[in-house]
This record gives sequence, structure tokens and C-alpha cells, in this order.
Amino acid sequence: MSNIEKLLEIMAALRDPQTGCPWDLEQDFATIAPYTIEEAYEVAEAIAEQDLPGLKGELGDLLLQVVFHARMAEEAGHFDFDEVAGGIAEKMLRRHPHVFGTDEERAAGAQAGSWERIKAEERAAHGEINADTSAMAGVTKAIPALKRAQKLGERAANVGFDWPDTHGVEDKIREELDELTEAVGTRSRAAIEEELGDLLYSVVNLSRHLDIDPEQALTVANRKFEARFRLMEKDAANQGESLQDMTLEAMEQAWRRAKKQLDES
Repeated sequence: MSNIEKLLEIMAALRDPQTGCPWDLEQDFATIAPYTIEEAYEVAEAIAEQDLPGLKGELGDLLLQVVFHARMAEEAGHFDFDEVAGGIAEKMLRRHPHVFGTDEERAAGAQAGSWERIKAEERAAHGEINADTSAMAGVTKAIPALKRAQKLGERAANVGFDWPDTHGVEDKIREELDELTEAVGTRSRAAIEEELGDLLYSVVNLSRHLDIDPEQALTVANRKFEARFRLMEKDAANQGESLQDMTLEAMEQAWRRAKKQLDES
């Protein structure tokens, strides 16, 4: 028995109505979905930290989520794990004609924009009534807004709606920052939220032009801020103080010391 077969049997046992685990039996797609998202983020964190032993464990946890969803679908008569695996295998074959296609397709090599074109053809092949044929079709609303902004920008760029270089995007960021400043002056929460969103979207566009993943860039910034802040706390504790006891000027000095310490390490 392969390990995946063993895992499938374990999940089936956990979901057995007579002898299964009460907690597992209570779950449905909606209750498990948040765990699935959490496990995906933990995979990303293990990769960012270059923790390969941890990555192995996190990938197993993520695989369990797939097995869990597939088991619930099988119980409801929709599909099973084998169909999930078969479906993604067929999709990979279909979307890589330069690897698995005809002699002509392989000779042509990878074509720019072919992935999105094939995806659009797949959507059209479903034959749905009033199928969405927009360049924006298929960009899921469930992903984080930062990542969705990146994908929407990529889709627009694929049909030529894009700045020719970074200069236009940089000018747009300055324009949006000015508009945000004006909105702050109105004290209108709706206006501030709208202009802040426009500014963030423009920054994501700049990251796309620079070929930088905005999610990854913000993750690095978060880590850097946290590391500096923790050093500030340690610095204060070494002086018998807490940050709450320090003046803003003292905290600024501690921040600069923390920054210098990390830059030199």
C-alpha cells in the first residue's frame, strides 16, 4: 500500500459514521476551508524561512486538507481524490503543449501569454450560458487583495492596457498620494478608503513592473519591522524600562540603534 492510499484510508476511517472521530464527522467544506488557507500560508512561511524539514511537515498538513475535502465530496457523491488528481494531471498536460503536445507545438516552445489563452479556451469549452469572456474572468475573489490586484493588473497588461514603463506608474503613485492627502482633509472615511485603495493598487502595479512579488516584499518588510521592534523592547528592558515608559524621542533613538544593529549583523 502506498502512503497516499494509507492516508486516504485513514481519512475514510476518521469520517466513518459509526466509528469515526466526532470532530472530523462534524466538519463540512465551509468549516475546513479556513484550515486549508492557514496550512497554505504555513507552507509559504516554511519556504521563506528555508526550513526544509518544516516544509515537509507543512506540505503533509496541506495534503491532508485536499484529502479531507475530497473525502467529503466522495461521501456526497460528487467526486473522489482520484478524480481530483486525474483532473489536475490532465490540466497540466493541456496547459503545457510545448512539453506534452504535438511535434509542432513542442518545436514552437513556450509562447508568451499561452497559459492565459489556454485557460480562456478551457472556460469557453465548458459551454456555459452567458460564460464570462472578460480578460478578468477566473481571477478568484477569495485570494488576498494584494495578490488579486497583482493578477488583475497582469490580465489587463496581457491585452495591452498597461503603462509602457515604471515612470508612468511612479507618476500615478504620486497622483494617488496627493488625492489621498486631499481625502484625508475632507475627513470622509469613504473617500479616504477609496483613495488609499487606489494608492495601494498603484503600488502593486509598480511591483509588477519591477518583477517583484508585492506579497513577498510586504512579508520581508513585516519581518524587518518585527525584528527591529523586538530589539527596541530588549533595549528598553536592559535599561529597566518598557516602551510605554519611554518618550517618543527615546523610542526613536532606540529604533535607530535597533536598525543599526540589524544592518551590521
